[in-house]
Amino acid sequence: MGAVLSPVPSVRALGVRWRILAILFVVSFVAYLLRMNLSVAAKMAMPELGISEVRMGWVFAAFVWGYALFQLPGGVFGGRVGPRRALSVLCLAWVALTVLTGLVPGLVATSAVGALLSLVLLRFAMGVVQAPLFPITAGAIAAWFPVGGWALPNALLSTGLSLGAAFTPPLVAWVMLRLGWRESFYVAAPIALAMIGLWWWYATDTPEDHPAVEPDELALIREGRRAGGRSGTRGAWMRALRDRDVLLLTASYLCMNYVFYIFFSWFYLYLVDVRGFGLFAGGFAASLPFVVGALAAGVGGWLCDRLCRRLGPRAGCRVPAIAGLGLVAAFLVAGAQARNATAALVLLSLCFAATQLTEGAYWAAATYIGRRETATTTGLMNTGGNLGGVISSPLVPWLAERWGWIPALSSGALFALVGAVLWLFVRPERRLSTSEDGLC
Repeated sequence: MGAVLSPVPSVRALGVRWRILAILFVVSFVAYLLRMNLSVAAKMAMPELGISEVRMGWVFAAFVWGYALFQLPGGVFGGRVGPRRALSVLCLAWVALTVLTGLVPGLVATSAVGALLSLVLLRFAMGVVQAPLFPITAGAIAAWFPVGGWALPNALLSTGLSLGAAFTPPLVAWVMLRLGWRESFYVAAPIALAMIGLWWWYATDTPEDHPAVEPDELALIREGRRAGGRSGTRGAWMRALRDRDVLLLTASYLCMNYVFYIFFSWFYLYLVDVRGFGLFAGGFAASLPFVVGALAAGVGGWLCDRLCRRLGPRAGCRVPAIAGLGLVAAFLVAGAQARNATAALVLLSLCFAATQLTEGAYWAAATYIGRRETATTTGLMNTGGNLGGVISSPLVPWLAERWGWIPALSSGALFALVGAVLWLFVRPERRLSTSEDGLC
């Protein structure tokens, strides 16, 4: 077990690092607005384009394939280019692909096959350019926040994505009912452009580069770190691929994200088609898990940092992760079997909240292991996490079509329990093998 870390100073002395985090929070929010809009717009797009639910599962899976395959390359890219330039370029690509998703299927590609193929390609491309987001932000947090204070900032970015996911269903449903499903994509683009301008104007890659950082804040951030070292060192991705703890963490994150992607891809359609919610009411109902999840993410990150300071990284990361995954399994089975639609919504919302309770622990553990190579270790971990989506996005509707939605949803409970068991073997206090990270 690693040495217990000394307490991190209070958040009272807010500084530039928290403003950087606030902008990354907005980036996270907008990212999920742009990636989840199709899950709601699909309700009207599918009959217009002649696409079945099973084939729409291929479209959802295409995003996850692109997202999963480019996590590790994206993390390496972010480590070498730096967060400021990397996120700016990637966000511009998000805007372009969002507009094309409303423009191409059915208008440029007019046949049913052409519409399906264009959606698959566009969603795969969106997955590719969104893949580096959280490895890059995790690397930025590792650079901007003190040692032992990484779980809460990472968890707050999960809060941002949860709120973005919560905001998306009612917004897209409202725009879709009044203007059309294509217009729901066009409306989102200007929001993302404004966000890019804010990030480019204020952000720097490191605290040393920012003119507004005071000496006291810089000393706080740098306390407990050795001088020297750099991120994106040659061969870091190979060291991560050979590291036992990174691989175990990756496998566990796959299991948790199997459940996450049930909500990301299918929850709105499940509420409307199975639980009898209307199109507009379903949009608000589908946002509830993400609102509750936003709160749970912050609580989980705060708890993880507190436990890490008291007990060390091993117990501090394991406790919220294992407890959260146990709650995921229990609430998912109970929600799937609930006879009342409202009870099902509440129980499944608590299930999603439990997934978010674990987020800070996963990202903090990958940061403890990776240190200056955090963008690489989190990129590999998030590759595994999104392979969970590659599995669940097409598998859940297939299970539902053959055996019903109760077995389809309950399959996630098995994944959650396996993920909890894997945490028993993860050792976050052990740094990436032969790493040149330059941190203690």
